[in-house]
Amino acid sequence: MAMMILFIVSLFLAIMETAIPYLIKRTVVFGVTIPEGYTKDPRLSGFKKRYSIIVFCFSLVVLFGFLVWGTQGSPAEEQLFLVGMAIPFAIMFISLASYVYFHARTIQLKRAEKWGEDVKQVKITDLSVRSQDEMLPWYMYLFPMLVTLGVIIYTVLHYPSLPEQIPTHWGPSGQPDAFTTKSPASVISLPLILLVMQGMFLIINESTKRSGIKLSITSTAASRIRQLTLRKYTSWFMFLTSILITMLFAFLQLSVIHEGMFGESMMLAIPLLFLLVVLGGTMVFAIRVGRAGEDVSPDPVVGVTDLDEDQYWKGGLFYFNKNDPSIFVEKRFGVGMTLNFANPKGYLIVLGPLVVILVLSFLL
Repeated sequence: MAMMILFIVSLFLAIMETAIPYLIKRTVVFGVTIPEGYTKDPRLSGFKKRYSIIVFCFSLVVLFGFLVWGTQGSPAEEQLFLVGMAIPFAIMFISLASYVYFHARTIQLKRAEKWGEDVKQVKITDLSVRSQDEMLPWYMYLFPMLVTLGVIIYTVLHYPSLPEQIPTHWGPSGQPDAFTTKSPASVISLPLILLVMQGMFLIINESTKRSGIKLSITSTAASRIRQLTLRKYTSWFMFLTSILITMLFAFLQLSVIHEGMFGESMMLAIPLLFLLVVLGGTMVFAIRVGRAGEDVSPDPVVGVTDLDEDQYWKGGLFYFNKNDPSIFVEKRFGVGMTLNFANPKGYLIVLGPLVVILVLSFLL
C-alpha cells in the first residue's frame, strides 16, 4: 500500500510538471514577459515542447523503474519508502533544471529579437473589477475552526479514558508508528496544529483578497477572466482543503479517543481517500485556472504593451517589488499564487504559522 501511495503522488507530480508550460498565461514563457504579438513564435513553442518531453521522459523512466523494482525486487519497507520519497524530489529537480535552462534561452531570444523595445509599456487599472470578485468571505473559514474547537472540547471531556501513550504519527499502513506520553497538552496537540493551519488559510484568503488585480492592456478581457478565476478557485480550493484536513485530523483524533473504533481497513482507506481527493482537486484547480481566458482573443491595440516586470522576478520565480503593496501575486511558472518577497507581511503570514506548528510538534 505504501508503494501505491508513493507511486500515485509521484505520477501526479510528473503530470503537473509536464503540463506547466501550457497552464501559465501566454504572455509569460518560462518566467519571462513576452509581448502579445510574439507569444506564438515557433521558437518559444519549441522550448515548451522540449521542456515537457524532458520532464515526461525522465518521469516515465523513473516511475517505471520504481514500479518494477518495488514489485519484483521485494525491497524492505524502509528502502521502498526512502526511494519512493526520493522520486518526487528527482522529478522536481529535473523540472527545475530544465526550467532554468529554458528561462535563460527565452531571455536570450527576447533580447536578441528586441521584443517590446519599440512599443510603449502601459499599466492599466479597472476599479470595477473588484465588484466581480467571487472570493469567499472570511467567516466561511470559521466553520472548520469551530469543528476543531469542538474536537478539542470532546478530547478534554474524555481525557481520563485516553490511553497512556498518545499517537503522534501514522505510517503509510494507516497505523500509528510514533507515540508520546499522555498529558493535557499532548492529547490536544493534533487539533491545536490543525487550528493553526486553519488560521493560516483564513489569513492567506484575506491577504489574497486585498492583493492587486493585474490586467493586461493587450488582453484586458482575457486577463480579467484569468485573474477573477484564479482568485475564486484559490479561495475555494483553500477552503475545501481546510475542510478535508479538518475531517482527516478529526478522524485521527477520534481514533485516539476511542481506540479500536475504526478497523484497519478504514484507517488505511480514509487517508488514501483524502490524498486522492486533494490531488484530484489540485488538478481541477490547475486546469480551470490555467485555461481561463485563453479562448478570448487579444485586444486590437497598436504601439503599446504591458508593463515589463521582469526586473522584479528573480529567475522568473521569486517576486520582489517594494512598490507593490500586494502580498500575493500570480505565479509566473506554475498555477496559483506566490509571495511578494519584498513585503514583510508575507513572511509573517506564511512562516509564522509554520514556526508555531514546529514548536507545537516539538514541545507537546
